[in-house]
Amino acid sequence: MRIPAHALALACLALPAAHATGIFGGTDRFDLDRDDIRQFIVAAAASEGVAEDDLYHLLAKAEPQPKIIEAMQRPAEKVLPWWEYRKRFLTPQRVREGVAFWQQHRELLDRVAKERGVAPEYIIAILGVETYYGRITGRYRVLDALATLAFDYPPRAAYFGRELANFLLLTREEAVDPFVALGSYAGAMGAPQFMPSSYLRFAVDGNGDGRRDLFTTWDDVVASVANYFREHGWQPGGPVLIEAKARPGVDLALDPRNLALSDTLDSARAKGVEFESTLPGDTAVILIPAEGEGAPGVRIGFANFEAITRYNRSVRYAMAVHDLAQALVAATYAADQ
Repeated sequence: MRIPAHALALACLALPAAHATGIFGGTDRFDLDRDDIRQFIVAAAASEGVAEDDLYHLLAKAEPQPKIIEAMQRPAEKVLPWWEYRKRFLTPQRVREGVAFWQQHRELLDRVAKERGVAPEYIIAILGVETYYGRITGRYRVLDALATLAFDYPPRAAYFGRELANFLLLTREEAVDPFVALGSYAGAMGAPQFMPSSYLRFAVDGNGDGRRDLFTTWDDVVASVANYFREHGWQPGGPVLIEAKARPGVDLALDPRNLALSDTLDSARAKGVEFESTLPGDTAVILIPAEGEGAPGVRIGFANFEAITRYNRSVRYAMAVHDLAQALVAATYAADQ
């Protein structure tokens, strides 16, 4: 269901025209007389077909969030070795709640898996890693988060400005209330934590009600995660990851930032990596550093693993999703016996 272009204007008619009076000086609200904000409004109005006054009225209600800037500027946490990173996500509670989610939504998950070719355990694992199966979805208003980063965080202002424009479009297309919608400090929304651009591009109507609701409708959430995977190269029934090891004396010196399928099974063997696989030698793979406690390690990711990294550009994140998915399969099988 598409909301008419004038709906945003109707929703905002009662708001004061702050840009005309200059009453907000950036203390509790953004200074809408700032040149960069004026330029954003002009560009967004032209691209989205919305009156500039309506955008001024909307942004007049956005509140700067200094804590978000602090979080963005905080030095990055140390890069955890894989074994330590894994512990954060492979907890008994997360597995238990994932099993409960699978049992509660089994029919939906089976249907989506059949329609879109994505195994249920990977859909559930994404939700488990992202929001604890929809329980922890963020406490910032999306409008505030995106406006703060678009207008007060110069290093990534252009990116978040685009996301803010996409969010404004989303509020029209999917009847999302811009003054109520909550998300992460970066503006990611709903159980699957989609940014506005991803919401617009990859969210789907899973139950046929004419809306794409990633906040409260599990049919839409599950179908949208599966669609995201398929749109990013997920191969139905394809492998995700296999265990491997380096031959004694071999130093692989793998780069954890490498997310490309830049090796093959044959080239991996030539580099001294040992593993079991019946797949063709020219199968494209990623060689993944997977540090054990006190020892180096290596795993091999396939195209479906690379698809998971498109959700979050980190091999450790993708490994956590994979390992949680496998833990859910084992625990759900045990619970069903």
